[in-house]
Amino acid sequence: MATVYTSAGETVVVDAIEAGTACYIGWGTGAGAPDKANTDISTPATEARVVGVESQPTADKNQWVGTITADGAKTITNAGLFSAAGTGSPPSGGSLVIHGNFTGIVLALGDKIEFTITLEQT
Repeated sequence: MATVYTSAGETVVVDAIEAGTACYIGWGTGAGAPDKANTDISTPATEARVVGVESQPTADKNQWVGTITADGAKTITNAGLFSAAGTGSPPSGGSLVIHGNFTGIVLALGDKIEFTITLEQT
């Protein structure tokens, strides 16, 4: 017996995500590779998560864009997409949906990073 996730099925899931609740983008300063078992980004920074502006660039993709502004000097090494804004400083709560890391970006107070997070159904 074979099982396949159909193209039409991908479109249905992407459309369902787009019609759902808001997602939030947060960033962190810690080291460590993303893993399916992660429940938070690596060392969340103190800035509040921002609402990701959601779009559907193709039938099989959801995309969120958001800009975070540094509240002080720091090096950002990872970011994630969350199901909730979270509370506290650093923010916590909500489910980590997507987690990615990258070469550290050194920031000063007031510097910004615009994140684009894309989920492709494959």
